[in-house]
Amino acid sequence: MKPVPHATSLRRAPVQRRSAERLTRILDACADLLDEVGYDALSTRAVAQRASVPIGSVYRFFGNKRQMADALAQRNLERYSERVTQRLRQAGEDGGWRTAMDAVLDEYLEMKRTAPGFSLVDFGNQIPVGARHGEPNHRVADRLTELLSGYLDREPDEDLRRVFLVAVETADTLVHLAFRVAPEGDERIIEEAREMLRAYLARALD
Repeated sequence: MKPVPHATSLRRAPVQRRSAERLTRILDACADLLDEVGYDALSTRAVAQRASVPIGSVYRFFGNKRQMADALAQRNLERYSERVTQRLRQAGEDGGWRTAMDAVLDEYLEMKRTAPGFSLVDFGNQIPVGARHGEPNHRVADRLTELLSGYLDREPDEDLRRVFLVAVETADTLVHLAFRVAPEGDERIIEEAREMLRAYLARALD
């Protein structure tokens, strides 16, 4: 089970601070417009207008809106990783896998509810909208293996990665079901998902 490489959709990586700030504005505008008009109606021109940058600045980084959405998904994963890391840092080292699981699930739910554009692209699983494919979940499993192996005092080996991949796929499916049932996520389904994850991880990690 080989790790899936991170997506790289930028035509050109920003070097100067001004260029990095412009890229941030472009991705922020993309996220806002995804919530407002959806993926089908999204355009590079509309993103440029919302970000207050020339259209050429958008094309400097992205060839099309799919590449923009891919980059937004990658930024979502980076921010999610930062949130989980901060949550675990606050929890200390004694919580074990149960504390880690709650951090992983709770921060995903919080981004699902609050992060612009996240409900449509999350970590890339729904690009284009309506499609469902597994590769981004492999990247999430890779990242969680990297982040949590030290916290759990486990080797970041194939067995641990497989455990996280199964957990990520399960959580992904059930959380999407919860948000199809209720706009903020049906709490009963979320709790069922939490219990299923606890039972599986107890067998795999205890």
